[in-house]
Amino acid sequence: MITESKVTEIFCISDGFCKEFEVEMAKNALPSSSEYPKRRRKRMMSDAEVITILICFHFNTYRNFKHYYLSCVCGQWRHLFPRRFSYNRFVEVMPRCFVALTMFLRLACFGECTGISFVDSTCIPVIHNKREFNMKVFKGFAAKGRSTMGWYVGFKLHLLCNEKGEIVNFVLTRANVDDREESVIDTLTDKVFGKLYADKGYISQSLFGHLWDNGVHIVTGLRSNMKQRLMPLYDKIMLRKRSIIESINDMLKNVAQLVHSRHRSVHNFIMNLLAAMGAYCFFSTKPQVNFDYEVPQSNGQPVLWQ
Repeated sequence: MITESKVTEIFCISDGFCKEFEVEMAKNALPSSSEYPKRRRKRMMSDAEVITILICFHFNTYRNFKHYYLSCVCGQWRHLFPRRFSYNRFVEVMPRCFVALTMFLRLACFGECTGISFVDSTCIPVIHNKREFNMKVFKGFAAKGRSTMGWYVGFKLHLLCNEKGEIVNFVLTRANVDDREESVIDTLTDKVFGKLYADKGYISQSLFGHLWDNGVHIVTGLRSNMKQRLMPLYDKIMLRKRSIIESINDMLKNVAQLVHSRHRSVHNFIMNLLAAMGAYCFFSTKPQVNFDYEVPQSNGQPVLWQ
């Protein structure tokens, strides 16, 4: 179970960011007219408190958000959140923190590119295949696609991380969007440089040339029907470390509860997705690649070992 010290840590970081974010937003806001002045009454709960509650839910303690809010937030943590919304009001206010939560992840939680990046996509089903034609909440948004586990209806989350296990960027698309779509790759690789390691689903000559022009060298394995090519030993070893992105996807799904079929709103589905990635950023243990260098006596070049 998440400790109160961890809750306080998350709140302090998010509160400091939200205060600076509100100041920057006020500088760029449109001036209010004297005839129709804007109301500036503060809510009972600040954006930092809402963000903290959303992130703490994904620490693998509760499976149902309503039970978590009523028993934990309104019960055990009542001294941490003295002024609380009712559950229905909290669900209504939650989407209003979308911009603040998104900027909080991008600027305060996500890591930076170090020259070694890993990319992969994971499926996010939102409804069972047998109930596809009865879908109401995600009608017009979700699509039917296929992954290595079979057909599903929902979305696809494209993730990019560094060798430290830190999420660098993400893109959410429909399930029928190809991983090699240039618009998706361009968004993912924004401000990314160096080596990009991916699986065989990203093999594309045009994509390789497009990324090469942008200063990114994508490295993938070879299919069985392709001609064998020479590959540097460094790239061959780093391709084996691509399991780091698979471990991140596994932690998001099985620990942070990224996937479930109880969504009743598209807005709250997005908030659940962002909060799950925010909770992962505060996990104490993350998958990472450890580097140890030894200098052999033969040529004096460093050899990579783990």
